[in-house]
Amino acid sequence: MLSVSVVVPVRDDAVHLCRCLDALAEQSVAADEVIVVDNGSRDDSAAVARAAGAVVLTERVRGIARASARGYDRASGDVIVRLDADSVPPPGWIAAAVRLLDDPAVVAVTGPGRPRDGGPVVSRLWDVVYMRPYFVLMRAALGRPPLFGSAMAMRRRTWLAVRTHVHREDAEVHDDVDLSMQLDPGWRVVADPALEVQVSARPLSSLPSALLRTRRAFHTFRVNGRRANPVRRWARRARVAVRERAATRWSRR
Repeated sequence: MLSVSVVVPVRDDAVHLCRCLDALAEQSVAADEVIVVDNGSRDDSAAVARAAGAVVLTERVRGIARASARGYDRASGDVIVRLDADSVPPPGWIAAAVRLLDDPAVVAVTGPGRPRDGGPVVSRLWDVVYMRPYFVLMRAALGRPPLFGSAMAMRRRTWLAVRTHVHREDAEVHDDVDLSMQLDPGWRVVADPALEVQVSARPLSSLPSALLRTRRAFHTFRVNGRRANPVRRWARRARVAVRERAATRWSRR
């Protein structure tokens, strides 16, 4: 059985974090460790984490990319799960992620978010203007599914292979998009609806919030330069696919 570390970056989000940690305590497959990275909170986030039995790391330099990377570096499990403080995974979430990662060809898995607040209008708009465009457009740009930071898991060796390439010092990057860009386009990432989690509707809470996320997405593409070039990424994926098909034909002879 693969061991599991859960990493949750947080800043001033104690109420949501409490709900997230309660959901982790109810998992059918328990995490071997839960690591909460406190990114300079002024509320009770760290105290909430300690009360739940989590390992608490303090990262005073602001930035979710830096806080997340700090947690991944500390994680000791075969699988590193990343949730946001406002993520509420259903009881079978870790079990489903580990099951998907039983395939040795899969380096990471991810799922969508579903808003638990915001009312009926936000619920209807969520897929149309946020979640579906994220997965469709990012897949087109990356050459494979992107990771969604509120609901993702990767092998620890996957992180070790890319940890020196992520822009952890850049507070303006989308950390999940940036991490997605470091994964070789030929590697297999699975996006599965079974990994859906409940999340806060904050991404659609206001126009400034939506514009901030859009600006950070463009910034993340810009700082990744050639690595973010869709033509290069799709070409790399095609070359890997050709080699894999050739290897399969050879093995069947």
